Amino acid sequence: MARKPASKQAASPTRTLNQPLGGNQMPRFGGPATMMRLPTQAGSEGLDACFVGVPLDTGTSNRAGTRHGPRQIRAESCLLRPYNMETGAAPFDSLQIADIGDVAINTFNLQKSVGIIEHAYDKIIENGCKPLTMGGDHTIVYPILKAMKKKYGPLALVHVDAHADVNDTMFGEKIAHGTPFRRCVEDGLLHGPSVFQIGLRGTGYTAEDFDWPRSQGFTVVTAQECWHKSLAPLMKKVRKTIGSRPCYLSFDIDGLDPSCAPGTGTPEYGGLTVIQGYEIVRGCAGLNLVGCDLVEISPPYDPIGNTALLGANLLYEMLCVLPGVTHR
Repeated sequence: MARKPASKQAASPTRTLNQPLGGNQMPRFGGPATMMRLPTQAGSEGLDACFVGVPLDTGTSNRAGTRHGPRQIRAESCLLRPYNMETGAAPFDSLQIADIGDVAINTFNLQKSVGIIEHAYDKIIENGCKPLTMGGDHTIVYPILKAMKKKYGPLALVHVDAHADVNDTMFGEKIAHGTPFRRCVEDGLLHGPSVFQIGLRGTGYTAEDFDWPRSQGFTVVTAQECWHKSLAPLMKKVRKTIGSRPCYLSFDIDGLDPSCAPGTGTPEYGGLTVIQGYEIVRGCAGLNLVGCDLVEISPPYDPIGNTALLGANLLYEMLCVLPGVTHR
């Protein structure tokens, strides 16, 4: 998407903005094990945006391992630099950003973890900080959006995924990584006509897997509709539909084809390309984003680390489209 260059916003004379540790200051295999080797702090006070991990995989239904996602994403993020050469975004010129660590979930109790996550995000967003979340399985989006709704009201949503995640139950349980968006609808967390689900595909049990979201007013864009296309026109429609409504971006790495993102628990072939993933995130520029997540990276299924590196890059791209980011 074409962008008009913005003037560089200087930091306040009394405000020094955090910067990632550069590769010429410390070798990239050294330094702090934080996202982009940023400074860390205990909470979100004074921050415009933060990186936060939710190391949960209690809600997974197939291959576990997403509890290790935040740590591996951080490790691979040492390769990232502060300036986006392609879009001109320079987020560290105008936003105060830090890595605030991980939410201390209950490893043995998914229901309690949901409450812990919601409470943590109540605190994270209370002063307007925009969280960029490293999952963890997709269960985590439900408590995050519960916290978001209290502050912003029903949200618009851009949801990238192979699966709609609208099951009523899984093995009789209401809370799991395949149920969060049905729970979100039931709790009034989403504005249905402003919800876009992109990349859905694969096999299902009934047509309701995709038809139920449509009945709630969601726009469902299957992966097949995206094949061999630029998604820039789709994102233009997304921006026009959502307008200025507070919006959340939830990106399940299995929305991308497993040929480029094998390290995930429920892979589905025929998915989006990395380029299309970038187009979706970059196409969110101009939306009133209040938070984003990148979920379902399972490092044990990609020991090379490329899936986590891709996740780190996507999180950086999300940072670059937050409101208030300077463009050089």
